[in-house]
Amino acid sequence: MVKLRGAAALAAVVLALSACGSGSDAPSPADSGQPRVLRLWHYESAGSAMGRAWAEAIKKFEASHPNVTVEFEEKSFEQIQKTASMVLNSDEAPDLMEYNKGNATAGLLSKQGLLADLTEETTKRGWDKLLTGGLQTTARYDDRGVMGSGQWYGIPNYGEFVMVYYNKDLFEKHKVEVPETFERFTAALDTFVKAGVTPIANAGAEYPAQQILYQLALTKAQKPWLEAFQSYKGKVDFHGPEFTYGADTFADWVGKGYLAENSSGLKAEDMGVAFINGEFPIMISGSWWYGRLATEIKDFAWGHFLFPGATMSPGSSGNLWVVPERSENKDLAYDFIDITMSKEIQNLLGNSGGVPVAADPAAISDEKSKELIESFNKLTAADGLAFYPDWPAPGYYDVLVAGVQNLINGSKTTAEVLDEIAGPYEDNLADLGF
Repeated sequence: MVKLRGAAALAAVVLALSACGSGSDAPSPADSGQPRVLRLWHYESAGSAMGRAWAEAIKKFEASHPNVTVEFEEKSFEQIQKTASMVLNSDEAPDLMEYNKGNATAGLLSKQGLLADLTEETTKRGWDKLLTGGLQTTARYDDRGVMGSGQWYGIPNYGEFVMVYYNKDLFEKHKVEVPETFERFTAALDTFVKAGVTPIANAGAEYPAQQILYQLALTKAQKPWLEAFQSYKGKVDFHGPEFTYGADTFADWVGKGYLAENSSGLKAEDMGVAFINGEFPIMISGSWWYGRLATEIKDFAWGHFLFPGATMSPGSSGNLWVVPERSENKDLAYDFIDITMSKEIQNLLGNSGGVPVAADPAAISDEKSKELIESFNKLTAADGLAFYPDWPAPGYYDVLVAGVQNLINGSKTTAEVLDEIAGPYEDNLADLGF
């Protein structure tokens, strides 16, 4: 556990007046002068853009709330993914938590009554004015836990998307150019394999491999298919061209040596560290790595490009700040969220390799960060954010992990894997009354 404390009495007075923003003359619990604690959980690494921004937000928060100590615990994505329902239904629930967005996660918890309804605070503090259009999709859930409408149960304050990271030095060494089409991309992968280099860093035990399979499926997908899969606005054929192509091509990539056969048991951290160490020329993963790569890669030049041959990629607004219904310090949680939405923190996020939602564009001076934001804007301008494959059904994340592991190991055919991932999806539709 890390405890971060702020001081600066003058800053405390100024920021307290701006952060509370209630418009009422009555003292709030935060102004009572009694010692209080805000328990905060998130899973961003300290070197990431979000990790840096949230650490600064903690300092600002404690400066504006001199009677409050923030008790921050860094949890892993997996820890929160697997235990959230149980923890939030107990006395161990934090006051504020980062949580994955989507029907199977935040939607499920909202339906279970485990998350506080943030609608009133969102309107009062103007978060709805900062989060416009598609950024609201993952923040709002109806009474079935389906995203896109209803009450606000979470606040995203950054964007994210999956891209292709590449090692410029290895590309130059093997005379590979940045591909503009899918055919040229696979030709580049063949070039590396012929040179004895496994081209793509992978992790089958966590999210990266399933996101690659989904990205491949998206190369054959159109918007109606996406809306059917993610929002239940139509029938999804798991043996149709989209998922069949994704699974067949993923298995083929393993067979051709594009993805390592020993990657089924690797975790996302293993994948990221291997790329940072220069062991692979390519990593297909999310913008959440961007700030860390900018900080930790010292020995080679690197860049990124959008996945060739696809108009859509996995991505959305970022993970959500959610306030557990059992929190006894909701007012403090709301104040902290407000600080993370401030221009100062949003600008820091943008200059640290993140994708802010409320930054001042003129304040983003870091060239790498500008490149990232340009790619995100290009994708969003084309309405190309396709959410994530594990969102549509509770427990689907683990189903997909098992599926891609079977494809990597060759222990099941693609048809068998598609049958296995279809079952829980169809069961969830039945539970929702579709």
